[in-house]
Amino acid sequence: MKEKLSKMFNKVYDTINEEQELHYFFAPGRVNLIGEHTDYNGGLVFPCALTVGTYAAIKQRKDNLVRLYSDNFPEKGIITVSLTDLDYKKEDDWANYPKGVIETLKKHGFEGKGGFDAVYYGNIPNGAGLSSSASIELVTAVLWDWMNDFNLDRIQLVKFSQEAENKYIGVNCGIMDQFAIGMGKEENAVLLDCNTLHYEYAPVQLEGMKLVIANTNKRRGLADSKYNERRSECENALKDLQAVTEINNLCDLSTEEFERIKDEIKDPIAQKRAAHAISENERTKIAAQKLKEKDVIAFGKLMNESHVSLRDDYEVTGEYLDALVNAAWEEENVLGSRMTGAGFGGCTVSLVREDNMEEVLDRIASSYEKATGIKPDFYIVGIGHGAKKLN
Repeated sequence: MKEKLSKMFNKVYDTINEEQELHYFFAPGRVNLIGEHTDYNGGLVFPCALTVGTYAAIKQRKDNLVRLYSDNFPEKGIITVSLTDLDYKKEDDWANYPKGVIETLKKHGFEGKGGFDAVYYGNIPNGAGLSSSASIELVTAVLWDWMNDFNLDRIQLVKFSQEAENKYIGVNCGIMDQFAIGMGKEENAVLLDCNTLHYEYAPVQLEGMKLVIANTNKRRGLADSKYNERRSECENALKDLQAVTEINNLCDLSTEEFERIKDEIKDPIAQKRAAHAISENERTKIAAQKLKEKDVIAFGKLMNESHVSLRDDYEVTGEYLDALVNAAWEEENVLGSRMTGAGFGGCTVSLVREDNMEEVLDRIASSYEKATGIKPDFYIVGIGHGAKKLN
């Protein structure tokens, strides 16, 4: 990859650089294995960093210019900005993500000494919901921290990257994406409390199996409006429950506690939403434990149960995700499959045996296309390390 980036850099900037003048960085994409729509209900998520991600090669400059080029958006050419003018500009397109990170650090007192020339290259599949934006943010945060000897704590870089997306880009994302990408560990998932940022690693040892991301190729048209609707329904459920028990979040309750008092929730729809959040939080805790015990069969069953809850209680799956998951469930070599992300289109994540995988995926694709008229895309991914400088 370094050779590819070096050739790209020299071609883009019309230079012939000595190899040692370039410095290389990487930040992965991420997928959430289980724990969906729990984060804003005070619950746990369980993401992992992937082996695909965003690479950057940089050469430091002595002036205030920053020149940015992405091989994923070659039509945009080189985007040149100054460290003295990092305002958001629509025409800067993808480059607003690295600009936002640099500007956010500057606002917190971490001002750079000089600019740089950079090429970015991402091998995260487009539209697969694997968080390419957070990957760009973290690769920039790590390289900017290294360049300027800030020596910032990694979780601080994660927070700054999230702030850049929230306040500079204007996307109200939670911290899971940046955290998984910044703090990922090879062959481990991260059990994370998004409120406290308390986390622990759980080993994911998949001998003879692979994680497969499947893209429905159906855009998530309803996701934003329905997301806000679900949050509101959960807030209503919480208010009703707070009349009879001292809790701050729905996920403060166990499933047993919830069963005892669930009828305090006046709206039956809100009760269903709460049922999902609370049961999903418990599934996520159990899932991490099962992986520590190397019980991938049990983990796969929990993935299936998660999808059923998201389908029936939270109602965020829709026909396309359901069709793709149903096709996967028909296969004996699929241990578990569920939607991942906001819902209403997007992707599934499945645990699939390596034996005859090509035939299995062909059958899933055929079944899905028969049900929907759309061809899915599959990505076989590994669990990799978090953002870092490449030696």
